[in-house]
Amino acid sequence: MDMIIIHAKMKVNRELEAEFLESVQDLIKSSRAEAGNVSYKLLKDTEEDDTYVMVEQWKDQEAVGAHNASSHFQAFVAQAPKYLAAPLDVQAFSGQPIRK
Repeated sequence: MDMIIIHAKMKVNRELEAEFLESVQDLIKSSRAEAGNVSYKLLKDTEEDDTYVMVEQWKDQEAVGAHNASSHFQAFVAQAPKYLAAPLDVQAFSGQPIRK
C-alpha cells in the first residue's frame, strides 16, 4: 500500500516569524503522535526567504483524513492566515519506500 507524502509550503510574514514558529509546535508534536503518522517535519527553505515546508508522511489516505479532522490541525488552519504572506501551497504524493 502506498503511503501519502505531503509538502505544505508556507511563506511566512517576516514580522510574525517567531510567533509562527512558536504556534506551529503544538501542531508538530500532536501530529507526530497520531497513529497514522510516519514523519512530520517543518523545514526552512534555504533559497527562499521566510519560507517553510511541512514535509509529512502518512501511512494511508485514511490517516490523512483523520489528521485533517483533528482539533490540532483545525486550530492551526484557523490561525494560519494571520502568519502567512501568501496562500498555502500544498502538494500531495503517493509513494512507496525504496528498499536497498
